[in-house]
Amino acid sequence: MLAAQQREHDQDIEQHKRELLSALVAEQVIDTLGRPDELLKVQVRPLWQGHFRVNVLVGVDAVSAKVAHSYFLMADADGNINESTPKITRRY
Repeated sequence: MLAAQQREHDQDIEQHKRELLSALVAEQVIDTLGRPDELLKVQVRPLWQGHFRVNVLVGVDAVSAKVAHSYFLMADADGNINESTPKITRRY
């Protein structure tokens, strides 16, 4: 029983780390890009170690959402973007 609880605790910690890293990457993207009008969500999809697909979604709601910008990123463990395709430039 104790081993199962420890495994669940470890999984919770790993999930929290992934969520925190995704939030840091999203913050870096918006800091560099600027905040678009009607920003709905910055969707960060982890692909493999240190690689992400990031979509910047705009719209008044989920029904009208569209991808305004999309990037393939490499980031370090602190969420700092090392490389981006295409390059993220200030737009807003």
